[in-house]
This record gives sequence, structure tokens and C-alpha cells, in this order.
Amino acid sequence: MSLEAQKAQMKRMVLINVVCGVVAIAAAFGAIAGDITPLWALFAVALAAGFAAQIRFILAVKANGGGEA
Repeated sequence: MSLEAQKAQMKRMVLINVVCGVVAIAAAFGAIAGDITPLWALFAVALAAGFAAQIRFILAVKANGGGEA
């Protein structure tokens, strides 16, 4: 995997994590402030999706030489 491809993949991972973070914060706020219990499930899914994006990035880099350019 080239350095440019790794940079592009990292940018996608960061974007996914930012979106998941915003969703998780909004869900937690809604669950606490609005007492809307089902939002805790959305919170958990957003966290899991963010972690999955990170794991996918790490495995892809590892599978392609461990980050060597």
C-alpha cells in the first residue's frame, strides 16, 4: 500500500470517527437530558462503528507491510 493510499484511508477513518463521535455525544445528551432510553443503543452503535473503523485501518496497514512506504 502506498503512502498516499494510507493517507487517504486514514482520512476516511478520521472522518468516520468524527461522525461517530458527534452521533455518540448527541445520543448520550438526548438519553440523559431527554430521558430517551433507546438512544443508549444508538450511543453504543456509534462507539462500535468508530472502533470498527480504527480496527479496519490498523488491519489494512498491517496486512500491507506495517506502514512501510
